[in-house]
Amino acid sequence: MTDLPMMPVPVTIKAIVEETPSIRTFYFDPGIPSSPGQFVMVWVPGVDEIPMALSSTHSITVQRVGDATTAMFNLVVGDKLGIRGPLGNGFAVSGRTLAIGGGVGVAPLLNLVTAGQVSTFLLGARTIAELLFAPVIVSACSLRIATDDGTAGRQGFVTDLMDEIDLADYDHICVCGPEIMMVKVLERLNKAGVAERGQFSLHRYMKCGLGICGSCSMDPRGLRVCRDGPVFTGIDLLETEFGKYTRDATGSRVHFPPLHPEKKDEKSGE
Repeated sequence: MTDLPMMPVPVTIKAIVEETPSIRTFYFDPGIPSSPGQFVMVWVPGVDEIPMALSSTHSITVQRVGDATTAMFNLVVGDKLGIRGPLGNGFAVSGRTLAIGGGVGVAPLLNLVTAGQVSTFLLGARTIAELLFAPVIVSACSLRIATDDGTAGRQGFVTDLMDEIDLADYDHICVCGPEIMMVKVLERLNKAGVAERGQFSLHRYMKCGLGICGSCSMDPRGLRVCRDGPVFTGIDLLETEFGKYTRDATGSRVHFPPLHPEKKDEKSGE
């Protein structure tokens, strides 16, 4: 846990890489020293401040979903952002680690991969064009792929790949992706008796990122995703709101699956 950074640090965009049709990585300087799994609050001048995972100490990987991220997609090299962080905890691993990622949720897992801390990676996406960081991952560890439409790897969901491995072979299982996906992973880990080995990086609506406002608190224990997380063990998440509902800007419950899946909320970091 770091000291609470109250003011954003100005950074300059040095490069922009289009990873998929809807996801770009923004490389910036100066970098933000951090641990794998931590996040930052990103201030888009004149628009909003939103939470985002670091994909490296010098980059954030962004999916275009709303006003702030659309504004980011209009930025060019040389433009400025404000970065406040790093915030929250991160993944804590040793020994053999299994990573499971889907969609833009692969981003916070990438630091584990590049640090040589992942033995096997299960990577999921809707189609081959949306597979994120596959070349980097396969160069560092064993990679298994699943796509919804079968255009790469196994046809099906990333959770189907769990049938191909022995979960007991891994000391830690780090997971990030859509919450419905992560819930299915936790169900399998719990059934296999290894829920305590799971580490899940959560997305929630956030305002302050400092644990003060309570907008990202989870029922029933009041765990704050920004301060107690964003990474939680599988045991922490059993018997919570995880996979049942989240909350919007007003604090109202939004049940899974979303009532309006086409309207994603950037404040959740998704």
